[in-house]
Amino acid sequence: MLTEEEKDDLFEAICDGDRETVVELVTKARDAGEDLGKLLNDAMIPAMADVGEQFSAGEVFVPEMLVAARAMQGGIDIIEPILAQTDHEPVAKVCIGSVKGDLHDIGKNLVVMMLKGAGFEVEDLGVDVANEDFAAAADRGNSVICLSALLTTTKPQMVKVVEHLKEAGKNVKVVIGGAVITQSYADAIGADAFGEDAPGAVGAVKRALGLAN
Repeated sequence: MLTEEEKDDLFEAICDGDRETVVELVTKARDAGEDLGKLLNDAMIPAMADVGEQFSAGEVFVPEMLVAARAMQGGIDIIEPILAQTDHEPVAKVCIGSVKGDLHDIGKNLVVMMLKGAGFEVEDLGVDVANEDFAAAADRGNSVICLSALLTTTKPQMVKVVEHLKEAGKNVKVVIGGAVITQSYADAIGADAFGEDAPGAVGAVKRALGLAN
């Protein structure tokens, strides 16, 4: 079992982007038969939340957040197969993709890591995703569809996805984000929430599900 000091070390290792230490400590916890769901909730998710708050406050920037998210992913890669065999429930099942015509994925990938770090099960649809593929993701049990767009030219595609989901009768929440996206645009197209950055996307998904104000 990890000592309280080691749990603090795990928290700090994620914040510092020390993937090697994260993997070492999570492996030790796994081999000792520790409750990995509890470890995730008590030490790892709070660490990514802390990084997100630092980012929003301008204390760290995208490179630091990426390194922290990758360190977190190192631990998640060990934990996920174990939790899949237990009754541990994710916060919710969410999918994300860059809309059709948009091939950018750095921001999307960061959101994926932040959502996983917040306890969500995430299905990454990739880039240049067709409307029908977003609709199919709703059929697979995703509660939230996250749409990403970096380009002004692909921004209107979000409207088409929202319309397609409604016409197909999909009871799913839609969260949008990306460099060219604003809250007013989200309101205009009928999206349920808008995330201004990767930590903001986590908050937006929670708001869309009624889990946060």
